[in-house]
Amino acid sequence: MKKNASKQTVDLVKPVLHSCIVLIAIVVFAACKQGGVAGVVDKTYEGEGDNLERVTQEMVAPPLLPKHDQVAIGGPKIVEVTLTIAEKKIEIAPGDSIWAMTFNGSVPGPMIVVHQDDFVELTLKNPATNTQLHNIDFHAATGKMGGGDISEVNPGQQVTFQFRAIRPGVFVYHCAPGGMMVPMHVVSGMNGVIMVLPREGLKDENGNPVTYDKAYYIAEQDFYLPKDANGKYKNIATPQQSMQEMEAAIKMLTPTHIVFNGHRTALIGRRALTAKVGEKVLFITSQANRDTRIHLIGGHADLYWPAGKFNNRPYTDLETWAIPGGSAAAALYKFREPGTYAYLNHNLIEAFAYGAIAQIKVEGEWDNSLMKQIEKAGPVK
Repeated sequence: MKKNASKQTVDLVKPVLHSCIVLIAIVVFAACKQGGVAGVVDKTYEGEGDNLERVTQEMVAPPLLPKHDQVAIGGPKIVEVTLTIAEKKIEIAPGDSIWAMTFNGSVPGPMIVVHQDDFVELTLKNPATNTQLHNIDFHAATGKMGGGDISEVNPGQQVTFQFRAIRPGVFVYHCAPGGMMVPMHVVSGMNGVIMVLPREGLKDENGNPVTYDKAYYIAEQDFYLPKDANGKYKNIATPQQSMQEMEAAIKMLTPTHIVFNGHRTALIGRRALTAKVGEKVLFITSQANRDTRIHLIGGHADLYWPAGKFNNRPYTDLETWAIPGGSAAAALYKFREPGTYAYLNHNLIEAFAYGAIAQIKVEGEWDNSLMKQIEKAGPVK
């Protein structure tokens, strides 16, 4: 009897189990078709991007981001971007200068913003006034050294190539002309970030949609200024000479300057970032060469996407978030109190002695329920 009862139970369960498996398969297939499963490329468009709507993205200098939609409108598009290489002498601290290698003249290069499954059509221009061969490697791209192998341009040339942004997140891009020129161009300022937003926008730790009121791009840059026999920084005349002198300096692995957005005072004082109480600010921070760790004094990362990848569930309430060299991070914070906040590398020596620090000046009403001073400083009782 027991054997027959067991057989009957199995016979009853089989069709139910089969139905469940079929239902799960249908749901997963439908989600994949809509791009609803994390990490799955939207296969509703199978072409090579030749017949899609084209939009031109106007580049702006960091810490600002170009105009963009947080949620994609319509299907994938071809986003046309032009970057012009500029070899220029810039001041990185009062009295200290370097021959910078730049995209569009800024350190870092401008932020690019697209949505997952968009095509990025990048035109890279190397004016005849430059002296070096350059290219661009997108950490967001697939194949051909991130585009580095098909984007080499000598002075007086330009090149155009296209890649599909299949993975959402924030990714570094940088010049990678080969050999020792790779680190030398990167630590001369030739790096930036592309943000690939999910088509449906960002989501919090529970999968609910989340938006930001403003966004800032902050790049930590390590510089290695060559010194003379007396320990003074050399006044280098040309980009060629800079490359020759820098090779020995970078091999010491000891930066002379560690700054945000190309200059020790780029984001402090009158150049400080701004926000208001109640605003949610998305901070995108990158380091193309060295590891760093970022901290907002007096605040937290309400949401932090590990390594800046939006398919991963964001962490909550982080006080400090690590950024490995060659990557970027994204953190969202809603300001709750007014005042001047410090946004810095929490190797405090690198922040205060070298310059890896920014400020955010926040306007609004004070909330005593979060903090209040009970008694002002005075003589010890």
